Amino acid sequence: MTEAPFDFSCLTRRGVPIQKFDAGEKVFLEDDSGVCMYVVQSGKVDVITFGSVLETVGPGGMFGEMALIDDGPRSAAALTNEATEASAIDKAMFVQLVREEPEFALHVMRLLTERIRRIAQNR
Repeated sequence: MTEAPFDFSCLTRRGVPIQKFDAGEKVFLEDDSGVCMYVVQSGKVDVITFGSVLETVGPGGMFGEMALIDDGPRSAAALTNEATEASAIDKAMFVQLVREEPEFALHVMRLLTERIRRIAQNR
């Protein structure tokens, strides 16, 4: 099922900072504490565990949300595979977005559901 991309202008309106990463730069490593999640504005990020790429996240995609939801450590590493700009959403902003932007919360839930289904199909 393909849905329309989420309108992330709510991030710009709230002044969510954009971080710039060079190609091959780490965003975070597995087992790091999760201080923020990211929405890719440009570029691509590989989400990696045990040396395997789980997913490549491009513009409009998000990653790192699990650590904000459960306050647990990162379950995978994130490395850029080209120059990348990403909005960095900290825990306070994440909670605010979930409360004030129901479509944002639904988007995150759909993303998590898609990932769980993909994992189940690959077993």
